[in-house]
Amino acid sequence: MSLFAIADTHLSFGTNKPMDTFEGWQNYTEKLRKNWNNVVSKNDYVVLAGDISWAINFDELVPDFAFIDSLNGNKIILKGNHDYWWNTVKKMNEFLVDNNFSTIQFLYNNAVDFKDFSVCGSRGWMFDTDEEQDEKLLNREVIRLEMSLKSAKCDEKIVFLHYPPVTTTDRCEEIFDLLLKYGIKKCYYGHLHGVAAKYAVDENVNSVELKLISADRLEFVPYLIKKF
Repeated sequence: MSLFAIADTHLSFGTNKPMDTFEGWQNYTEKLRKNWNNVVSKNDYVVLAGDISWAINFDELVPDFAFIDSLNGNKIILKGNHDYWWNTVKKMNEFLVDNNFSTIQFLYNNAVDFKDFSVCGSRGWMFDTDEEQDEKLLNREVIRLEMSLKSAKCDEKIVFLHYPPVTTTDRCEEIFDLLLKYGIKKCYYGHLHGVAAKYAVDENVNSVELKLISADRLEFVPYLIKKF
């Protein structure tokens, strides 16, 4: 089996917000379907690191999740800043059951444990203002990420975030300090795509290997994390 990852799929089968108008996104859902099924097998796992869908409620989300569910492998989904459909774990799990989306699970205040490693993560946050609301959101994300890390049963913890913990111009110290505290060696993130990808850090920073996995950056091919 293998673990793959990709972020920022920005699906819009249930809404009128196609990404095809942006450079490099033409016919992207078919590219994603073909590339995904070429590299991911039935028993593999794929982490989708946020900005899954433009839907704002479950009704709009159904066709997007139907697309995801139809792809090969098992999917682990975490929240992005544009996932306005996101709800309580109870309601989201009920949504999966009601629609028979059997290959999807959520990464939210928890970890997904495998034999020798655990998948951990949260949305994260890039805190660069002094506004009280941003500080509250950052503190909440720090708590969520630590809950995920604490719940992991394996020594090797692979972290997935939506927001980058480090860019070429900034660093979210509170999030990055958690990565160091728990001895994280690999962290994958999304959020930066299009021209913003120039701010990505794809290198080792203080012993943490960082990698941008936004869909267009990967040319809509899920990125292989590890075989197990």
